[in-house]
Amino acid sequence: MIFSYNWLKEFTGLDIGPEALSDRLTMSGVEVEGVHPAYDRLCNVYPANIITIEKHPDADKLSVCRVETTEGEFSIVCGAKNMKVGDKVVLSRPGALLKGGFKIKKSKIRGVVSEGMLCSEAELGLADESSGIMILPEVTSLDADINDILELDDFKIDIGITPNRPDQYSVLGMAREIAAITGMSFVEPGVTPTDEGDASAAERIKVTNNAPELCKRYMARVIEGVTV
Repeated sequence: MIFSYNWLKEFTGLDIGPEALSDRLTMSGVEVEGVHPAYDRLCNVYPANIITIEKHPDADKLSVCRVETTEGEFSIVCGAKNMKVGDKVVLSRPGALLKGGFKIKKSKIRGVVSEGMLCSEAELGLADESSGIMILPEVTSLDADINDILELDDFKIDIGITPNRPDQYSVLGMAREIAAITGMSFVEPGVTPTDEGDASAAERIKVTNNAPELCKRYMARVIEGVTV
């Protein structure tokens, strides 16, 4: 099973690197099969702000975007439609190497020079597919490193979990194991219920306990209106 090192850090007081953590886990009997960078670091890729969007003079489905970065302003030909002026986006400049070995070059598209490309999550290797370019949070600083913004400095820890340790088949379970092995803190995420509404759970569902000698207590909560 593969765990994110950064995610494990959220639930522990981890102050050792992924390789040192791998050694501690292995010596305790938890089989670590490998530790690998989760992503390749991006070079020549920057956060950018869209200044203007104009229709391509010779292509109905293309736009010409003027964007600004700490490196200057650039003209980009783009086929996506999900952006607007003022959006923070991800700009790859000539020399950038994206998913699948795709290298960005300065090019001329239907007569208009494009000085890079506005990237989608799929092109950055962050998703299998995307319906448009990636829009960054409004508060994103143009001075920030894109690798920090996208949280690409992470490691994948591949652990071979044995059948007798089902408690390790989750991030929380492995974080609890790490805390026990290293003596570091375990931070269990708190859950604060919101307004329960007018109707109680008992009014919405009915539970019949057919084995009260085995199940002394049953608790449930109904959650509605969740958008994933």
